[in-house]
Amino acid sequence: MADQWQDVGAAEALKTTPVREVRVGSGVVALTCKDGEFGALSGTCIHVGGPLGQGTLEGDNVVCPWHYWKFHRVTGECPYPGNRVGRHDVKVENGRVLVAVEPATRPGRTKHEPHPLAREPERAPGPVRVLGISTTVIDPRHPRYSTSESLLESGLVAARERGAETRLLRLASLDFRHCEGFYSKSARACTWPCSITIMDPKDQMEQVYEGMVHWADVIVVATPIRWGAPSSLYFKMAERMNCIQNQITIRNRVLLRNKVGCFVITGGQDNVQAVAGQMLMFFGELGCVFPPFPFVAHTRGWPAEDMENNVRHVQESADLREGAAELVCRAVGMAEVLLKTDVSRATVSRGGRKAN
Repeated sequence: MADQWQDVGAAEALKTTPVREVRVGSGVVALTCKDGEFGALSGTCIHVGGPLGQGTLEGDNVVCPWHYWKFHRVTGECPYPGNRVGRHDVKVENGRVLVAVEPATRPGRTKHEPHPLAREPERAPGPVRVLGISTTVIDPRHPRYSTSESLLESGLVAARERGAETRLLRLASLDFRHCEGFYSKSARACTWPCSITIMDPKDQMEQVYEGMVHWADVIVVATPIRWGAPSSLYFKMAERMNCIQNQITIRNRVLLRNKVGCFVITGGQDNVQAVAGQMLMFFGELGCVFPPFPFVAHTRGWPAEDMENNVRHVQESADLREGAAELVCRAVGMAEVLLKTDVSRATVSRGGRKAN
């Protein structure tokens, strides 16, 4: 290339920002400055393509804004051996910063085994599998009676009596981080499996992902009503499930295809319809289908502040336990039909939305 150096600006002006994007040739470079000395790296992170020039400088490392991978600001080397981004030579002449158009080194990334969750969902032979998820917020050291979880357990008992396999996940017993908003940075920044799960081996949201995507045919979610909405733990889980929905958006890949969802909703005050509507919409957007009458609910109405009576009512109500059992059995019956129907490769258009 005839002009191998490109003028990217005045040195004094560029020194004011530790990391910035500059265009060099046909690409983007992450230009850094520390103690008056410049460095230049490829502007694209080797992880999933995050914009390094929009990142931050920690010590001598550029930190990718998407998933926090780090690269030495001059050499491009990553703390994980074998991983690096390309670097560009940079110099200052006559008060101007010049960056070499061609990189001095090429990027590199070590091969590694994909995360176990990344495998293609493939149902193993066996009876219908029912995953119950309790979203009640309870301190495990000081347990109390949960009306929603109690009815959920009645439904799981009925499923087992029908021949299904069951699992129960109590979100209150799982240690998992809040969603950190990778999707808000870019749709491509929200990965499957969730980047938090990949980066943090202690993150127990993995159990929810494994159960929903790879194991269950039926997903039964139980929640109390909290100020007219599902529990805070429900929303904490739902936000972390954006990585499941985003696979539809960016890859047209439905991870919860042909899975049946249903819900148990209880509360001291009313707003059952709004809670059920939110849950139906959310799980519908993930690809779930629903049986007739897809939720069972209980509330004694807005004036009922005597919660001890609400608990006693649920404990003593054979109708509610029967309703929960019938709900889960309807879902199991629907799953049995779906398992006999080969619709795994069907393409479903999403009205008003499309995959990129």
